[in-house]
Amino acid sequence: MRNGGSVRVGVYVDTDNITRNGGRGLRYDVLREFACRDGADALRLNSYTSFDRERAHTDEDYKRNVQSFQAALRDFGYKVIVKHVKWYINEDGKRLGKANSDLDMAVDVLLEARNIDRVLLATGDGDFTKVARALQNMGCRVEVVAFDNISGDLRREADMFVSGYLVPGLLPGESRGPDWGDEGSRVRGLCHWYDSIKGFGFIRYLRSFTGPLWVTDTTREDSPYASTFVHSSELQRAGINTQELPSRRLILEFTLRPSPTKPGELTAQEIALVPRPTVRDPRPAPVPGRGYGGPDAPARGGYGHADTAARGFGNADTADRSQGNSEATASRGAGDAGAEPTR
Repeated sequence: MRNGGSVRVGVYVDTDNITRNGGRGLRYDVLREFACRDGADALRLNSYTSFDRERAHTDEDYKRNVQSFQAALRDFGYKVIVKHVKWYINEDGKRLGKANSDLDMAVDVLLEARNIDRVLLATGDGDFTKVARALQNMGCRVEVVAFDNISGDLRREADMFVSGYLVPGLLPGESRGPDWGDEGSRVRGLCHWYDSIKGFGFIRYLRSFTGPLWVTDTTREDSPYASTFVHSSELQRAGINTQELPSRRLILEFTLRPSPTKPGELTAQEIALVPRPTVRDPRPAPVPGRGYGGPDAPARGGYGHADTAARGFGNADTADRSQGNSEATASRGAGDAGAEPTR
């Protein structure tokens, strides 16, 4: 905060990038809560999205879904910036549509940064790497949230990178079962400790947004994380190579079940490996209450399936550094957060 009072936050969502890369069904209300998790004020909430006017003339369902999605975003306090799709014929004679909002988003965040303390960029696009650096030079803290295909440069430039797959409630699906972190709930986390000789380890996951995300020591009372026991048999049953554990890159999805040997404690069972992270980087990888997909978005991401790609998670151990189908689908989610100090 620059003049006293609470921290002022700006949230900027590259909606099409997020939707195409694992964030279909993103709950914008949860994203806002996460951005303001420490009592901060949301000064700016911008969502940059595309609209195909040509298609809207012939496809009423598309038009209605987009309008419903945009209305819900406004209900959550977001300003919706629409980029109209323009169609071109390339040199091969193929008709291509383009609606790139990157420049609009970059200009807006730089112009508005003078009044903001912390910026959350919801995108994995490497074009925002220099934008993040410029924001830091202006005195802003920069956080990045993304799912798949995250630019390695952007991830490293951010003061904190968080995999959207690990933010509780950020993706749809979990409202159908027990609350995140309760017995029987389906959660995601990282195996931060593993003993290959004894054949067991522990998986850490984010319980809630309360508490500083950099406090990953689950024995501390102020830590927002919890840790649960996992036996090697559960990991092997899921086809996970335990020689790769512990790992800060492999995201595990599992159900919290009562321990058969320790009453009152929970263990990780029914484990699935969320597909291995991939980063757009030539260098080796380092050791709205309603959620929306897109009226035309590919069904990637989602919750509760091993094929829900989780790519681009940072280092949780040293952690400081969309469009929708209808309004009825907008507030259901699951996730777990991990943060990466990359500077």
